[in-house]
Amino acid sequence: MSKKDTKEPSRRDFIFLATGAFAAAGAASVAWPIVDQMNPDATALALSKIEVDISQIERGQSITVKWRGKPVFIRRRTDEEIQMASRVDVNSLPDGNARNNNLTADSSATDENRALDDNKEWLVMVGVCTHLGCVPKGQSLGDAKGDYGGWYCPCHGSHYDTAGRIRKGPAAKNLDIPVAEFVNDNVIRIG
Repeated sequence: MSKKDTKEPSRRDFIFLATGAFAAAGAASVAWPIVDQMNPDATALALSKIEVDISQIERGQSITVKWRGKPVFIRRRTDEEIQMASRVDVNSLPDGNARNNNLTADSSATDENRALDDNKEWLVMVGVCTHLGCVPKGQSLGDAKGDYGGWYCPCHGSHYDTAGRIRKGPAAKNLDIPVAEFVNDNVIRIG
């Protein structure tokens, strides 16, 4: 081996290494605020989940809450509404998919797969018509319920049943069901 191959590190080599490490640390300290500002702020994170008090909702009543800038329909269904929805043959529906983000993507649109609880009493849906994004009527007393007792979008004539499934009109999909769960008997968490 020659003397050149076993060269001892010099002071110059150390200065180059130290300068490179200092430059890398400086670049990271400049880049971090730029990368960090791309994260959602606290208000956006707060809106990603909401908790709704449902203790005052009687059977047959509905409320609308806002979640991620969209209306969400929460309905406490009557026995008659549940029976109407349960009697529907899933094969007769225009959209046989549950569209329930709490279940697998291929779940069928049975009433059990659309309701939030085992008693099928609670229904939580994003209140946006799947045709052109209108807000269907049927939440308030006196609203047009459509031909199937659920929701009706007067803009283009889509009719949804008491489980939020499309039954007639130009909408191709059932109303979406967001991720939701009971926190306790009186509170539902959406998101």
